[in-house]
Amino acid sequence: MSWGTELWDQFDNLEKHTQWGIDVLEKYIKFVKERTEIELSYAKQLRNLSKKYQPKKNSKEEEEYRYTSTRAFLATLNEMNDYAGQHEVISENMTSLITAELTRYVQELKQERKSHFHDGRKAQQHIETCWKQLEASKRRFERDCKEADRAQQYFEKMDADINVTKADVEKARQQAQLRHQMAEDSKAEYSSTLQKFNSEQHEHYYTHIPNIFQKIQEMEERRIVRIGESMKTFAEVDRQVIPIIGKCLDEITKAAESVDHKNDSQMVIEAFKSGFEPPGDVDFEDFTQPMKRTVSESSLSNSRGDGKSEPKFGSKSKGKLWPFIKKNKPPPPPPASASPSAVPNGPQSPKQQKEPLSHRFNEFMTSKPKIHCFRSLKRGLSLKLGAGPEDFSNLPPEQRRKKLQQKVDELNRDIQKEMDSRDALTKMKDVYIKNPQMGDAASVDHRLAELGQNIEKLRLEVQKFEGWLAEVEGRLPARSEQPRRQSGVYEAQNPSGVNSCAQDRESPDGSYTEEQSQETEMKVPATDFDDEFDDEEPLPTIGTCKALYTFEGQNEGTISVAEGEMLYVIEEDKGDGWTRIRRNEDEEGYVPTSYVEVYLDKNAKDVHKPLQKISE
Repeated sequence: MSWGTELWDQFDNLEKHTQWGIDVLEKYIKFVKERTEIELSYAKQLRNLSKKYQPKKNSKEEEEYRYTSTRAFLATLNEMNDYAGQHEVISENMTSLITAELTRYVQELKQERKSHFHDGRKAQQHIETCWKQLEASKRRFERDCKEADRAQQYFEKMDADINVTKADVEKARQQAQLRHQMAEDSKAEYSSTLQKFNSEQHEHYYTHIPNIFQKIQEMEERRIVRIGESMKTFAEVDRQVIPIIGKCLDEITKAAESVDHKNDSQMVIEAFKSGFEPPGDVDFEDFTQPMKRTVSESSLSNSRGDGKSEPKFGSKSKGKLWPFIKKNKPPPPPPASASPSAVPNGPQSPKQQKEPLSHRFNEFMTSKPKIHCFRSLKRGLSLKLGAGPEDFSNLPPEQRRKKLQQKVDELNRDIQKEMDSRDALTKMKDVYIKNPQMGDAASVDHRLAELGQNIEKLRLEVQKFEGWLAEVEGRLPARSEQPRRQSGVYEAQNPSGVNSCAQDRESPDGSYTEEQSQETEMKVPATDFDDEFDDEEPLPTIGTCKALYTFEGQNEGTISVAEGEMLYVIEEDKGDGWTRIRRNEDEEGYVPTSYVEVYLDKNAKDVHKPLQKISE
């Protein structure tokens, strides 16, 4: 089966068919190119998707990825990133193995096709030229034969006419002979041209054209084979990445199987466990007998008491007008572990009453929406200022223990780094001593001294944090033995300075405040709305207290005390870290609870007896 013998007369159709074949090849190249673009776009979108859901570094979101479910999700994101990489590989391989190769082959194919059809046209033009020469020789032979016949007829006519001279007859005879000779010559030329044409034509249709068409056929078959191989490569490129994609999917499945709901539940406990014990039973308060104040040892009752004043018999207390009459307090004091000099100066104290209570009550009722709005802001709004205390005393015991342990581990790692650096410098110094030409041994002394100082500082820090850690874990005695108002069960188990964190972590209404674990708060300052509802009569005393530290009450609402001074307690700490005390009838105010040792007396009378300074 050969195009040269079967399609000897289909030169134009073969030219159209081969051009169509090249168009098909170019169309396939375009298809593969668009496929590579799709793969790149898909890979890019997968990478962007994986990056979008990756946890941000040094953020709260990164801490959430410690759970098995979120770690499995993170592994899925990483595997999707690798999965996207395989699609990029598909694009790269298709571009290099198919698109680039076929593009180069198409250019070569076009040049080869052009050459073959040029040879075909040249052979076609040659046979057409031979045909034209044959036709010209044939016409010339035909014309000469007709001229010879006419000359013969004219000679015979002149020869039969008796009136024509002999000279004219001879002339006609010679002319007829000449025409016959020309006809014979044309005949011989025509015969020769015809033989030559037949020979050329036979060679054209049996030699030249078959060879040219055979080359065109081979060219077309190579094109078909090449496009088939490209399609096979197209599939192989995909098949090569299937094992790696399968591994990615296997890793995703493995990550999914690693999800442990029990482990995640335990991690939630470790993350949010406060270490507090549930509050104890509420004591029965007998109101059948007159008394000034009944003190409950339960933090639950104390927290409930924050929202309303406790009844006080025998005095005109502002608790009767709850909730719109309440004494302003300074902002929460620093934790018990802080030094006395770090105590804040507190907000301004209430002003003295200047108008009758009934008049001020009516005035309050007329401006009730405004005052309620301010009270809501005063009780709920806090301004975040920065990090919490160094000893994490603002955290619950369990969380504080974890933070302290992390800090100790971090400091130990820093100490190890410094010691490694010191050891390396020491070895270098020994080398310099043994080989002075390598360097000056004295040049590293300054750096060794710095490292020694750094190590000593870090060790002191470790000791400090280990002391706080031991205090939390109950290995060391508490820093202060003063009884503090805490939850009854927790106070019994942890009679240490750590109980201050319960106060710092407890909001005025007795609820637990999470935000204070990392940041300090500043309450909204008091305004004239609260100042208008002060008591007309002083509160009764409920006990005494001894100042443990000197406190400079420079702001309004606070009172200055000297270390060892004895004073009266007129309002117990409500859970916000402040205790209201009185020195005499004219001097009273708030001091940090951690700065005084309170001795509550249920039978205390509202009389001032002389107090004297005593030393600890």
